[in-house]
Amino acid sequence: MPSAETTPAGVHEPESVRPTREDEVAAAASELIGGPIGRRALLGTSWWTPVRIVALVAIGMFALGLIQKVPCYDGAWFFGASSQYTHACYSDIPHLYQGRGFADGLVPYFDRLPGDMDYLEYPVLTGVFMEVASWLTPSSGTIQHQEQWYWFVNAGMLMVCAAVIAVCVSRTNARRPWDGLLVALAPAFALTATINWDLLAVALTAAAMLMWARGRALAFGALLGLATAAKLYPVLLLGPLLVLCWRAGKWRDFGKALGGAVVAWLVVNLPVMLFAFDGWSKFYTFSQERGVDFGSFWLIWAQNSSHPLTTDTVNMLATLLMVLCSAGIAALTFTAPRRPRFAQLAFLIVAAFVVTNKVYSPQYVLWLIPLAVLARPKWRDFLIWQACEVAYFLGIWMYLAYTTSGDAHKGLPAHGYHWAILLHLLGTLYLCAVVVRDILMPERDVVRRNGADDPAGGVLDGAEDVFVLGTSGHPPRHAAHFDGPQVEWRSRDAAAPMVPSAETPTGGSL
Repeated sequence: MPSAETTPAGVHEPESVRPTREDEVAAAASELIGGPIGRRALLGTSWWTPVRIVALVAIGMFALGLIQKVPCYDGAWFFGASSQYTHACYSDIPHLYQGRGFADGLVPYFDRLPGDMDYLEYPVLTGVFMEVASWLTPSSGTIQHQEQWYWFVNAGMLMVCAAVIAVCVSRTNARRPWDGLLVALAPAFALTATINWDLLAVALTAAAMLMWARGRALAFGALLGLATAAKLYPVLLLGPLLVLCWRAGKWRDFGKALGGAVVAWLVVNLPVMLFAFDGWSKFYTFSQERGVDFGSFWLIWAQNSSHPLTTDTVNMLATLLMVLCSAGIAALTFTAPRRPRFAQLAFLIVAAFVVTNKVYSPQYVLWLIPLAVLARPKWRDFLIWQACEVAYFLGIWMYLAYTTSGDAHKGLPAHGYHWAILLHLLGTLYLCAVVVRDILMPERDVVRRNGADDPAGGVLDGAEDVFVLGTSGHPPRHAAHFDGPQVEWRSRDAAAPMVPSAETPTGGSL
């Protein structure tokens, strides 16, 4: 049999998925622009390729998010304790320009800050991003004018990150370029994009996923290491990759990814670690010492308990829950009837961290959006989750408006905010449940409906299994009753055009 590396890429390559034909929500929404695409439509004959359209839509939605911040830009960031919350346009960016010493020319991590926060509490690459934006900010005029410019400069840089994310998601699965529209049109993406600097890490992570899909393990690792140097959560993706490579026996590729990640992270962090250790370590000590905060179920517990847990206890319990979730994902990987797709496990591990963590800032939804699109590119499920996240976005600002408006009590009291937190948790858990169902019943996975294995899995796509647990190597033809088309699974290594029966496993691909 020819290997995956020697099989011509264009042989029997299926055509791109047209969402208005395969997704009922997309088909219904397309009526606003003329209806679903017809079978005689001329595709691939215009400059307006799917990737270019997705990038422009992402930029347009980002611009709408900037417009939503106008009430704060014009004054709410600077006047009135609660107006930036009642308008739901809060951002950390202008406040930290002066609060973290950028207005005074202090060097992050090396210069000690006045006030309660003695050093910048962000990872090094994010600190570099913030510093570069401060260099581009005019130092003349009032401090308010400088903070407005600082936010505007950061917004421009973050818009580039947003476009990169949308393009990377569109190109990760070559058959499904239109899936990038889910990222571009995600309402929570536009609303939270300029709250903080998370888009930098999200863009690097999306680029890393694209590199893995192209079979470039070392580039994946390097980009993931840079993403981890900007935010901690990307390192979690190495866990799912480990168990997938274990099941497929792809240890060499995992080693390249791990080595690339370690080297890239060290290149960014080591100079600061050696010459400004106290400043470098502030992010890690702050994360450890930070108490229970907004958005977590731990906050509901604390605000409804006469004896709230200590920070150390919450850290221990949150870590234990995360370990249990990781063990569950590993068990799912080794026992699933087909090896799960990398994007599915990547989404599950980051979602587990989000749900169990002691804080959930509204912009953390950005971590999940690209992974959710790659894991479950289904408009209905995605929009249900997004509705829950938008409700939480409004809930946290209304709660802060309530707590900062004194006797006026504008906004949402604590019990109302608790319902917003529960809605966020339920929405995330719902999407996790759907992804787990797709793993256990792969015939329900929209990405695999044509018999594909893991189109964005790089070296894992079509690879033989070498380690499984239980009966996963000999699954039933279908795990449950399903009204949709019955799928015949095919290994990428299999000689085309034969499609072996699912009852006769070939090469351990089942």
